[in-house]
Amino acid sequence: MQRWWSIVLKEFLQLRRDRITFGMIVALPIVQLLLFGFAINSDPRHMPTAVIVAEHSDFSRTFIAAMENSTYFRVVRTMPDEAAGREALLRGDVQFVVNIPHDFSRRLLHGDRPQILVEADATDPSATGQAIAALSQLPDTVARIDLKGALAPLAGGKPAFDVNVHRLYNPEGITQYNIVPGLMGTILTMTMVMMTGLAMTRERERGTMENLLATPVQPVEVISGKIVPYIFIGLIQATIIVLAAHYVFSVPFLGSVLAVYLATLLFIAANLTVGITLSSLASNQLQAVQLTFFYFLPNILLSGFMFPFAGMPTWAQWIGNVLPMTYFNRMVRSIMLKGSGWTELWPNVWPVALFTVIVMGIAVRFYKRTLD
Repeated sequence: MQRWWSIVLKEFLQLRRDRITFGMIVALPIVQLLLFGFAINSDPRHMPTAVIVAEHSDFSRTFIAAMENSTYFRVVRTMPDEAAGREALLRGDVQFVVNIPHDFSRRLLHGDRPQILVEADATDPSATGQAIAALSQLPDTVARIDLKGALAPLAGGKPAFDVNVHRLYNPEGITQYNIVPGLMGTILTMTMVMMTGLAMTRERERGTMENLLATPVQPVEVISGKIVPYIFIGLIQATIIVLAAHYVFSVPFLGSVLAVYLATLLFIAANLTVGITLSSLASNQLQAVQLTFFYFLPNILLSGFMFPFAGMPTWAQWIGNVLPMTYFNRMVRSIMLKGSGWTELWPNVWPVALFTVIVMGIAVRFYKRTLD
């Protein structure tokens, strides 16, 4: 029994010495518990909404107030016309645009059942489904508040007005249109970070790092030389995914192929710099894989790939806004489903570029420390 306890104690001591593995054992379950318990929400509320109000009446104000009171909508701006509203949807600034016509009150009082047009960004059906369902209840809510007294007969029977919803970019609500483009970011994040991390730690494990130390190359040259092959591998992966998305899953491709490749190239660079940084922290290939999973978990959960980004609490969105996969998913979906150009993509391009520059600086600094 004493020999057995000695083996158990030895194993605990080895775990304690391997700080990365021990940290993964302790931290990973806690991170998973916090993310799934607090950050994940499949029923997002307070989604950004723009309104086009051609007439300012009690009925229009009541309708807008009823929308916000449903907790699904949050009016963030007023648009001058439909073109401005459509542009805001294309950029991803808002999720819904509500258009109240100029003759709404007059037609309502005449019993003509006017229509209110609601345009929804339906690229992610799970994010807008519950909110669209809530719109059907709003005519009854407005009728109970404003159609009283002599106007009470207008509230009887059928709704006094209709809410006509146009689902843009994914009118049939096909889940594959949202999931399959997002898979590109997921696959590239996993493979690029892991392969780069393994490549650098493999040099140290095999003892070939000394050969690099004996050469007059600079750290930046070593890092860039190590990552170039994986850039080509990532572009091949992206090509396969795009072809499969379009020809196997029938996902529309409305934008530019060049835009997809440029966005992918930037995203690959961001992930490769992360892989280089993690490899500098790892002492062997096993630790490199462990650190990759630790980085991969928040990316897949907080980027809007599996769950609606708008449904996450503010602190989770702050974390998600640091991750390049969040912006890459938006870019790929916008290019494929909306046909977005560089004007619409720029708000998602510069955060990834900034992330790449910062992490590259960290990678070079850590690599210099590794050489020392």
